[in-house]
Amino acid sequence: MTSLDLSPVQRHALQDAARRLQLQFDGVFNRETIERYLDDSLARLSGAAYHDYVSLLAERFARERLTAIAKTEGLLVSDTPTVLFLCVHNAGRSQMAAGWLRHLAGERIEVLSGGSAPATTINPAAVEAMAEKGIDIRDQFPKPWTDETVGVADVIVSMGCGDACPVLPGKRYLDWELEDPAGKGVESVRPIRDDIEQRVRGLMVELGVPPQG
Repeated sequence: MTSLDLSPVQRHALQDAARRLQLQFDGVFNRETIERYLDDSLARLSGAAYHDYVSLLAERFARERLTAIAKTEGLLVSDTPTVLFLCVHNAGRSQMAAGWLRHLAGERIEVLSGGSAPATTINPAAVEAMAEKGIDIRDQFPKPWTDETVGVADVIVSMGCGDACPVLPGKRYLDWELEDPAGKGVESVRPIRDDIEQRVRGLMVELGVPPQG
């Protein structure tokens, strides 16, 4: 497994992450596959500003990707629809949309997000604006979209990533024109947050999943 610039403590944490993933995907993926995706997920997050716990984030990212592969290949069966939110930095708009959908749908919809050029940290104004609505997105982190997450999505919602957003045949695409909250204070982010809420609620109605709350 790769070490990149990890400390001995972080390398140990990465080994623990591999063991947890192996237990979760026992009988679905072999050890080599799991370690390959964990290493690749770590490498894709190497520029993030969460170095102290990047091993944990790599584990979460790898779990998301492995789950997506398993569902796409029929190794895990689920009738839960999957929605993928995409923007440029995966730090503001897509994170708020994902936060709203998780809050309103619970486990009835699988929620993913990603960016074409992920930022190093989530937008603090977006975090504050969502917290005002009782939704905590502090544990989220910018990450790139991947072939696995795009492949498993039933609905792909793009928010300003333009030609950089992936396009696959057979997918349902929505393009939400939303102001970019990057560099704005919470006062300016609130209207964007509220606009996203209404769009998410509308999407849920189209998917036949009534919002809870």
